[in-house]
Amino acid sequence: MPVRWILHWQPSQGSVTNSHILNEISQCVDSFSGVKEGRWKSTLTFYRPNVRDQSMSAEFPRDFLGISLMEQPDKYYFIIRGHKLVVEADSSILSIMEKLQSYKSKLVLNFEGLQYKLGDFQLRLIKVIPNQTENLRGILMEVEYLPMSSIENAKPILEEFIEIWREVLLKKSLPGQFVRAEPIFAEYGLSDSYTFQHTAVQYAAALTQLIASVQAVQLRS
Repeated sequence: MPVRWILHWQPSQGSVTNSHILNEISQCVDSFSGVKEGRWKSTLTFYRPNVRDQSMSAEFPRDFLGISLMEQPDKYYFIIRGHKLVVEADSSILSIMEKLQSYKSKLVLNFEGLQYKLGDFQLRLIKVIPNQTENLRGILMEVEYLPMSSIENAKPILEEFIEIWREVLLKKSLPGQFVRAEPIFAEYGLSDSYTFQHTAVQYAAALTQLIASVQAVQLRS
């Protein structure tokens, strides 16, 4: 499958992420002559162990992430960051987890946005929204280079695309920039050939960075 990069919006010191910034970024995509291909949505869930006997808590991972991707409705992806583990499972695992009640959902984040086609690239501009609210918590961007599945071969092309994209954003003088968390895929046992498991790992890394940047802004204010 095509290689994709996931970047998160990192606000400048003293600024916050809001819908105005999202609209300005959307206008930049339009200036790229991006062709809208429809809406896009995925969901990320933070899980915590539901341990009644605290003496057994060490036997369970402290927390992990679960991700459902719109392109893979029959699959569900788990990332246990502490153990550098990513697992692809059948989506029926969710009903099994509900029956076992070994883990409980702590937080659900919806990733919603538009998908654009720009030549050999596909771009998704994504707003991060907690479940059952409309409060914007962050902005993500997916850039997919359609002709290549080799991560190393696609890297210089994606780097060049991102550099051009940043120059376009600079003209808007927006208070922040897109930053890419760069997880080491080999630590998760993943190869150079891109898969949806790579996407799941990138989402986990991007969310970690996004949350850290939001907390940093809150501390400064």
